[in-house]
Amino acid sequence: MQAPYSTASAAAGDAERLGGDERVHLADGRAVKLAPVGVQDAAAEQAFVSALSPTSRYRRFHLGIRELSAETLHDFTHVDQHQHVAIVARPADGPSRDLIVADARYVRSADTGDAEFAVAVADAWQGAGLGRELLERLARHARAHGVRRLFGDVLWGNEPMIALMRGLGAGLALHPGDSTLVRAQFVLA
Repeated sequence: MQAPYSTASAAAGDAERLGGDERVHLADGRAVKLAPVGVQDAAAEQAFVSALSPTSRYRRFHLGIRELSAETLHDFTHVDQHQHVAIVARPADGPSRDLIVADARYVRSADTGDAEFAVAVADAWQGAGLGRELLERLARHARAHGVRRLFGDVLWGNEPMIALMRGLGAGLALHPGDSTLVRAQFVLA
């Protein structure tokens, strides 16, 4: 699969679309529906983060948190879908259709063409290609909306994420201010 920034002619609709109840089939046969994050997702977002294993929460937030603070939860769900773009994945079938099983987002820097990305996938949904799908969509969307560089910080010990970044063609370098982190970046322009 090509890196998200190297596909010169992604379909116009695909570059604009982040979700909207679109069904996506994963490598293990399960399916999810993708949708932009909204204010109505606050309880589901908090439940998603709380249900992550301590390792997954640490890998996502680089802190030992149990749940999102009220301020962070507000920031995570009051998303303008321009400066702060966020999508969630929910199981497409079954009784858990309201649960969030993955969250991916980017936040644009105020004065540059850069944006920082982050992604988290529920433990039971890892390894099926969901993180890749979400990152590829974010990168296409970012490029279509003028972002020149998409970057994210990954803990050195987070081998699955480092492997995903390599597989997507990200440049990897030491973080300029923290030796426990690797900076992954995609040049989109």
